Amino acid sequence: MSPSLSRDGDLVIGGFLPLYALRVNKVTRAADFMRRPNEDCRSYQWLHKNFQQAMTIRFAVEEINRDPVLLPNVSLGFQVYNAYHSDERTLESSLQWLTGESQPVPNYSCREQDKIVAIIGGATSALSVQMGTLLELYNFPQVGDLSFGPFDLILTDKVQFPSLYQMAPKDYSLQQGVARLLAYFKWTWVGLVTTDDLRGEEFLREMTGRMEKYGICAAFTEKIPVSERIHEESKVNFMPRIMESSARAVVIHGDTDSLMVLRHSQIPFIPMYKIWITTSHWDITMRPKYVDNYNFYGALTFTYLTSEVPGFKSFLKTVHPSKDPKDTVLRDFWFSAFQCQSKSKNLDLEQCTPNETLESLPIYLFDTTMSGLSYTIYNAVYAVAWALHEELLRKSETAPEEAGESGVPHPWQLHSFLKDIQFHNSAGDQVFMDEKRRSEAQYDIRNYVTSLNDTEFLVKVGQFLPNTQPGQDFIMHEEDINWGWLDTKIPHSVCSASCAPGYRKITKEGEPICCFSCSQCPEGEISKQTDMDQCAKCPEDEHPNKERDHCFPKVVTFLDFTGSLGTALTFVAASFSLLTALVLWVFVKFRDTPIVKANNRALSYTLLVSLSFCFLCSLLFIGRPTAATCLLRQTTFGVVFTVAVACILAKTIMVVLAFRVTRPGSSIRVWVQSRVSNCIVLVCSGIQVMLCGFWLGTSPPFPDMDLHSEPGHIIIQCNEGSDIAFYCVLGYMGFLALGSFTVAFLARSLPDTFNEAKFITFSMLVFCSVWVSFLPTYQSTKGQAMVVVEIFSILASGAGLLGCIFLPKCYVILLRPERNVLAGMKRKVNS
Repeated sequence: MSPSLSRDGDLVIGGFLPLYALRVNKVTRAADFMRRPNEDCRSYQWLHKNFQQAMTIRFAVEEINRDPVLLPNVSLGFQVYNAYHSDERTLESSLQWLTGESQPVPNYSCREQDKIVAIIGGATSALSVQMGTLLELYNFPQVGDLSFGPFDLILTDKVQFPSLYQMAPKDYSLQQGVARLLAYFKWTWVGLVTTDDLRGEEFLREMTGRMEKYGICAAFTEKIPVSERIHEESKVNFMPRIMESSARAVVIHGDTDSLMVLRHSQIPFIPMYKIWITTSHWDITMRPKYVDNYNFYGALTFTYLTSEVPGFKSFLKTVHPSKDPKDTVLRDFWFSAFQCQSKSKNLDLEQCTPNETLESLPIYLFDTTMSGLSYTIYNAVYAVAWALHEELLRKSETAPEEAGESGVPHPWQLHSFLKDIQFHNSAGDQVFMDEKRRSEAQYDIRNYVTSLNDTEFLVKVGQFLPNTQPGQDFIMHEEDINWGWLDTKIPHSVCSASCAPGYRKITKEGEPICCFSCSQCPEGEISKQTDMDQCAKCPEDEHPNKERDHCFPKVVTFLDFTGSLGTALTFVAASFSLLTALVLWVFVKFRDTPIVKANNRALSYTLLVSLSFCFLCSLLFIGRPTAATCLLRQTTFGVVFTVAVACILAKTIMVVLAFRVTRPGSSIRVWVQSRVSNCIVLVCSGIQVMLCGFWLGTSPPFPDMDLHSEPGHIIIQCNEGSDIAFYCVLGYMGFLALGSFTVAFLARSLPDTFNEAKFITFSMLVFCSVWVSFLPTYQSTKGQAMVVVEIFSILASGAGLLGCIFLPKCYVILLRPERNVLAGMKRKVNS
C-alpha cells in the first residue's frame, strides 16, 4: 500500500492520477495454467502520457517549498496514488488509502498520524461524484480535475457536495465552438460519437441544438458504453458503423479513458478518410505503442488555451532516474517508456538510456508542453497551498490556546479558506476558487499532424474565444491545416452536393434538411450564393441573367426611328403620305374633268387630305413616348380617320341621293347640295372630337414603362389612361365605317358611270377587315409589338382606302383620258 509516487513533508497533498491501467491477458494455451494467475492473468500497463500530471504535482510542490513567502517554515509533500480507469477500482483504492488496509473496512482506519490535508483527483464526473461522497464522510476536501472531470453543474451543488471543488474552467461554450468550426468549413453532414452516460447525453442535446442553428445535420450518433472504458479492443462493433457512414466529418466527445477504445479498435495501417473533430476532454495523441498514428492524421482538436508556466520545461529536462535513485516509480516509468525491459531484463540504467531525457520521447508517450489537465492540477496545488498559508497565518494570530494545537490542520478546517481563495499563478493568470466567478474556457484549435518519420505534433491553426467581440471570437488559419490522407483542399462532408448560385434547395420528403435536391430559380428570380433556401426576385428595373445568379439593369427600349423596324415604318408612312399628296395634285390639276367633278371634288379633296394626315399620324407612334406624343397619337389618329370615314359616308349618301333626285317628281332635290355633305362630315367628326375631349379631360394617356412584357427590357410606351375611352373612339369609327359599307353595298347596282359605290364598298371591306383583325391581335400582344400592330393597321387601312377609291380614277385620268370625257361616258352607258 505504499503510494505510487511520494515526497515527505510537514503537510502532504494526496492525489489520484491515472498512471497505469490494469490489463487482463487472454489465456491461449493449456500450459499457462501451470503458472500463478496473479502473474499471467494480470499485468500493469503504463499510461505514459499521464506521467506529466505526476511531474506537475512534483514541480508545483518543489516550487512552493522554494518560495520564501508562501508557507514559510513549512515543507509541503505529496502522495500520488493510481486511479484506475475503472470507477470501482478507483473507489477501492480510495478506501484503501483512507483505511490503510489492502482489504478496506469502512469506518475503520489503522493509519498512523496522517499529514494529508487535501486530495486532488476525479478522473470523470461520475468518479468525482463517488469520490466526493466517500471523502465527504471523512471531511476531506477534494479538488476536481478538468480533463478527466470536466466542469459539471451537478458537482456545483454545495448541499450535496459541500467539500468538493472544481478547478476546471466552464465548458459551456464548447458545443458552440464545435458548431462554428463545422459551419466555417461547411460540413453539414456530421457524425457524433460520445460516451453513453449523462455527460454524453447532455453533449448530444446541446450539440444537436447548436448544429440546427447552422443548418447542420447529424448523420449518425454512436454511443460508447461506459463498460467499454478499457484499454483494449472494443467488444461492441461500432467502428465499422462509423466507417460505413457517408459523413466524413465526425465529432468525438468524451474523456481519454472512455475513448481509448477508439485507438484500440482502429484498423491498423488502413486510412479511414475521416475528418475527426475532438473536444478538449480527449487527448488525441495518447495511444498504445503498437497502434499506428495514421488513422487520426489531420484531425482538429480543441485544447484549453493556457498560459505557459515558467520553468516547467526546464524542470522536465532535469528529471532523470540517475538523479533520484530511490524513486522506483520514475525508474519503472523510464524503463517502460524507453523500452529497456524489452531489450533485456537485467539491463542497467546507464546501459539503457545514458543520455536520454523526457524531451526525447515521442508525443504519444510524453509531452514537455504542459497540458490543460496539468495546468489545472498546477493551480489546484497552489490553491491548497494558499489555503494552508491563510489558515496557518490565522492560527499564528489567534489566542495562545488555539495556537498551541497540533501543527497539522484538519482537512475540514480548510473549507472556510479554500472556498474564498483567489490568487495569481506564476503564469500571470488569476485563479478563483469561487465557481461563480470562474471564467469560461478558451480554446486553441490544433491540427494533429504526422511527419514521414512518424513524428507527431499538434499545430495551432485557430482559436475560439467565447465572450469576445464578434469577428475576433473565432479565428481559423485554414492555410496552415494539413488534412492528412484526404486532400490538400478542404474536404467535404455533406449529404447532398451544394446547390450552385442560380439554384435553390428542395428538401426531400422524409429526410433531414441537409439532404436535398436542387432546382433552378423561377423566371425573374436569382440566388447569388450556394445552398439558398429561397430565390430572390430582381428589382423591377433589373432582370436575371441566363444562369440566374445575378441581376442586370434592363435595357430601355421603344420603337425608335433609328431602329430597322422604325425606319421601315417611317419610310412606308412617308411614302404613302407622298403618294396621297400626288393623287391630290392629280385631282386638283384635272379638277374640271368629268370623273373628278362627278365624284364631288370637295369631298375628294377633304378625303385625300385626311388620308395624308392618317399616314403621317402613324409617325407619332414612333420614337420615345413623351407626354405630348401620348396625348396626341390616339386622339389625332381617331379624329383624322373619322374625318376620312365621314367623307366616304357623305360620298356614299350623296351618290344614293343623286340617283333618287334624277327620278321625275322627286321631292329630295333640296338635299343634294354641298352643304349637306359638309354637314355630315362636320357632325360625324364633331362627335369624335367630343369623345376625344372627354377622354383627355377624364383619364388622358401618359408615358409608362412596361417592365414585364419582354425579359431583360423596359419598354417605354404610352398608357392609354382609360381603355374604355380608347375602345369608344375605335368603336365610333367602326360604326361610321360599317354605315358607309352598308350604304355603299346597297348602292352597288346603280349605273357605273357616275357611281363609285362599288369602289367604296370594296375599300370599306378592306378597312373593316383590317380593324376587325386588329382587335384580337392588339389584345394578344404586349409591349413594342402593340405599337407595331396599330401602326400597321393605320397604314394598311389608309392604303386600302387610297388604293380602292382613288387609284382606279387616277388610272382613267392619266392612262385612259379618252374615257374621261362626257361622250365616252355616254357610250359606256349605252353599251
